[in-house]
Amino acid sequence: MSDDAAPDLRASDADRERVAEILRDALAEGRLVMEEFEERLEAACTARTYGELAPLTRDLPGAGAVAPAPVSFTKAPVGDGGWADRITGGAGSSAWAVALLSGFERKGRWTVPRRFNCFALLGGGVIDLRDADFAEREVEIFCVAVMGGLQVVVPPGVEVDVRGIGVMGTFAHPPGDVPSAPGAPRVVVGGFAFWGGVGVERKLSRAQRQRLKERRRQEKLERRESRHELRRARRAERHALDPARRIGRRDEQRERQRYRGGER
Repeated sequence: MSDDAAPDLRASDADRERVAEILRDALAEGRLVMEEFEERLEAACTARTYGELAPLTRDLPGAGAVAPAPVSFTKAPVGDGGWADRITGGAGSSAWAVALLSGFERKGRWTVPRRFNCFALLGGGVIDLRDADFAEREVEIFCVAVMGGLQVVVPPGVEVDVRGIGVMGTFAHPPGDVPSAPGAPRVVVGGFAFWGGVGVERKLSRAQRQRLKERRRQEKLERRESRHELRRARRAERHALDPARRIGRRDEQRERQRYRGGER
């Protein structure tokens, strides 16, 4: 379905996020200036239908395109853009990391191998899986921390199994029992900590935070519109009652005048 096929269909949060991503890419490539980007992003956040979203990217290439092409707002099939697309079944882009009196970070868009080994001695490291792809349905993060610290960051919905051992150190489990999302990978965190620590925490990714922010903003706009509609309805009701009230007051004045005339 193209963007002109059903312009009146309601757009989803995923549709608005796809448009926002194309706009961000266009800003980074110099296709849009900041004023245009802010204006279009504001319109994308408040758009309710495909017809409102389509003009925002009509003059921009799609993500990864080399020539301008119309943006499709086809409803995604089950699993599209979800965990099924992030489990690649191939090799990992990075299999190990070491921090000796220093630090390291693995974050952003990278592919987690079936087993990722990391070591920290008097240093620290961060293994961020929020925007990562996964080589397998189940991956292992094997951590060794000696007088150092390692932090594993996973997005909500990912099942985490912590099996590490701490000797005068800690292997922290993520707080709360969060149910896993359908099709989400399973992350096993194992290893050893001596006078150090390995922590696991759940955080929303940047895209998820943006979607949450846009959803809250949309809900706020809808509540505001509902209040405006209620006020308009009450105002219309008062205007409809005014003629009847005027007639009632006029009849009351006439009765009062007749009564006074009778007394005189």
